[in-house]
Amino acid sequence: MSEAINELVLGVLARAPQWVRQDLLSSDPIVRARAEETLAAMISSALADNENSGPGSKAA
Repeated sequence: MSEAINELVLGVLARAPQWVRQDLLSSDPIVRARAEETLAAMISSALADNENSGPGSKAA
């Protein structure tokens, strides 16, 4: 994993809401899955934003 991506993911984890952090520890698989899906979406969004704002992008 590149250093930039690692820093991006760590930043997302640092900003994760408290409910996500708590639900990741849940023994209920449905609650835990909801938190995992939310965290995955947050990371995916941050990666897409980073890609769109990189060199050569034509963001409006």
